[in-house]
Amino acid sequence: MTTTSAAAATEGDSGLQRTDTELAAHYRAVRRTTERLAEPLSPEDQVVQSMPDVSPTKWHRAHVTWFFETFLLSPYLEGYHADPTLGFLFNSYYETVGERHPRPERGLITRPSVAEVAEYRRQVDHDMLRLIESPRGDDPEVRDLVILGLHHEQQHQELLLMDIKHVLSSTVVRSPYRGRPAPVEAANPSWSWVDLDGGIVEIGHGGDGFCFDNEQPAHQTLLRPYRLADRLITVGDWLRFMDDGGYARPELWLSKGWQHITAEGWQAPSYWQRAEDGSWSTYTLDGERPVNPAEPVVHVSFYEADAFARWAGARLPTEAEWEAAAAPIPVGGNLLPAGHLHPIPVEPEPDRPPGLRQLYGDVWEWTASPYVGYPGFRPAEGAVGEYNGKFMIDQQVLRGGCAITPEGHVRATYRNFFPADARWQFGGLRLASDR
Repeated sequence: MTTTSAAAATEGDSGLQRTDTELAAHYRAVRRTTERLAEPLSPEDQVVQSMPDVSPTKWHRAHVTWFFETFLLSPYLEGYHADPTLGFLFNSYYETVGERHPRPERGLITRPSVAEVAEYRRQVDHDMLRLIESPRGDDPEVRDLVILGLHHEQQHQELLLMDIKHVLSSTVVRSPYRGRPAPVEAANPSWSWVDLDGGIVEIGHGGDGFCFDNEQPAHQTLLRPYRLADRLITVGDWLRFMDDGGYARPELWLSKGWQHITAEGWQAPSYWQRAEDGSWSTYTLDGERPVNPAEPVVHVSFYEADAFARWAGARLPTEAEWEAAAAPIPVGGNLLPAGHLHPIPVEPEPDRPPGLRQLYGDVWEWTASPYVGYPGFRPAEGAVGEYNGKFMIDQQVLRGGCAITPEGHVRATYRNFFPADARWQFGGLRLASDR
């Protein structure tokens, strides 16, 4: 797993781990969701790797299964013996566990077959349920590792959709993952500032329930008074940036960003294509369609988000500013259960009082904050400690979840992270400014 990482689990996660029956039901539900997401794909679809950062669907399905086998069945289920060949093929980056197949060559893993991976999942599920429902399943360490494994699998559910979107868009025919009618185009809504007081605020996860270790420890930080845009930046906003020469004005760009867009020839967000008449279309998981000015813009890098903010006379929020604003707001919005698999326009609500919208779902929001440990951060002990801390270099934090983030897998303290030039994830932006 590479998008977010790592690993401290505590009791209280949605109440689902309080009894063996609830934990087993939760386990079955998460594992079924992975299989449901893979159902539209042929065996041929599931073995393709379209770039080094993308993993084949088959690999995702096997890797999350290997995680349960390695960290739970092998140490805790008496008499269990894992196949070392599968461990070599489906380990991701756990150096302390053993050697592994090179990440850029995962598309060369033609065997085991898709059918054999499905059988591997069935066998591990059978044994995992035996473990969960056994006396050993009452061990808090075992239960916490099961919950960690389920959140790890939810991360890979999002990755599976991110990656297959890139795979299918890279083919000549650009076939859809599924087919649904394009949404009705709405007017591009105006946006306004929401004033926030700042002050001394607590950031990070300090309560009950599951969190990854990179969300801890909770700590205080001082925020100066600031403003956030009440909505996400839209395609319509981005088209104005493009029309004003945004991709051709070096004064708007960080030096490395300008070098990157010049070398790569970027002139628009990823997945966009320009027709001969000058109009733009974009590839979605439902196929190719004209860009919708009212939708949040998606698949932009940190470099692009930062340049847009500078063009708009604003800036990106820090992750502390974002979290302080989001903390009082219940999680909800356009996440995976909504079924859109793409950002959607905000609903017009003329009588709605001023306030922040789209904080959760639609797109992961780039922040100005580098991905580093909080004051006092310590990685989790053991191999699962590799999940997070060793990636705290040369990456930026994103917040809020996106249209393919599973339910129950995002919260105000959740920290996603990607390199500044990454665009294949569902990244977008919201503006901030000083007051």
